[in-house]
Amino acid sequence: MARKNSRQIQPTSRRHRATVSVGFVTGMLSGLVARDIDIDAMLESSGIARDSLARLDGRVPVESYAALYNNIVRQLDDEGFALFPQALRLGCFEFLCRSVVDSRTLGEALVRATRFLRLVLPDLSVGVMRRRAAAEILIAESQRLYEDRDDPRRIFAYEWLLRLLHGLACWLVGRGLSLDSVRFPYSRPAHAADYALIYTARSSFGGKSLVATLNANLLDLPIRRDAEALSVFLEGSPGKIAMLYRRDREMVRQVRDMLASSLVDLHSVDEVARRLNLSPRTLHRRLQEEGSSYRAIKDALRRDVALSRLEKTRQPISKIAADLGFSEPSTFFRAFQGWTGVAPTTYRRRLARGMDSEDGA
Repeated sequence: MARKNSRQIQPTSRRHRATVSVGFVTGMLSGLVARDIDIDAMLESSGIARDSLARLDGRVPVESYAALYNNIVRQLDDEGFALFPQALRLGCFEFLCRSVVDSRTLGEALVRATRFLRLVLPDLSVGVMRRRAAAEILIAESQRLYEDRDDPRRIFAYEWLLRLLHGLACWLVGRGLSLDSVRFPYSRPAHAADYALIYTARSSFGGKSLVATLNANLLDLPIRRDAEALSVFLEGSPGKIAMLYRRDREMVRQVRDMLASSLVDLHSVDEVARRLNLSPRTLHRRLQEEGSSYRAIKDALRRDVALSRLEKTRQPISKIAADLGFSEPSTFFRAFQGWTGVAPTTYRRRLARGMDSEDGA
């Protein structure tokens, strides 16, 4: 019998603090700077030092970023950060949430959201399309916002709107939703490394419009929130959306790191809670506060590992399934089809065809 490497799965005592690259901060401020609006008081009240923005590798606590988000919105009465010709008056986010919370499915909610956004953001065209196993969230300019496609205001407009839609979608169904890929319509920004934390590691740049893909089956998920839950959610919003459903949330990160070290050995949430010196109830509550759950973390980790091994190795699918703790390959096949909409054999075959096409180009 193989020995368990318990040293690899001990939690660290140092608490991880989620941070945001200054690139997102300067992007959020870019509309104000272009209009010569004083930002010093807003930065100070948000706990952000002005000189920290000059460092390309600088980082800001996510709580300070969310506070700055709300400070800008309230002081400008503009939830669009002075990025657009017309202001998005305070309350737009609330009305967006109220217009979708009584939807039956996520797909219905996203269609309603795109209709609402067309009314308040005529400069951007937002849509949702279902294409067999994949769904796409599409964001494009109805008319050119800025001459320079790499204008920081234009970059942040796309970053912000996708983050808002994705974060709201995750909250509506009560779980993190993995984006399979996102192609952004501008050059790779200096803070692109953070895109893996906020959107997906499969982020690319240089497209004509923004295209975010996800498993089409996710559109059929039922909405799990109601008006009462929305009232709680709106406390601290819209800046709160910046803090939810990231990959570096403290408790989510600890649980993910622990599971990553030994997926097969750690099946029990009780065991994970014990190793974190928490009760299972406290662990569930902490994860829920961060917008996740033990099962969601484990499923997302299994999915990431499975995709990586199928892409980078020639391991038999039965071995991948066993390494990920699936008792039978058929169980793994069903799970993988739920994650991606296709079987793992089909996924690997498509990858091989894609690489052959590149070699022949």
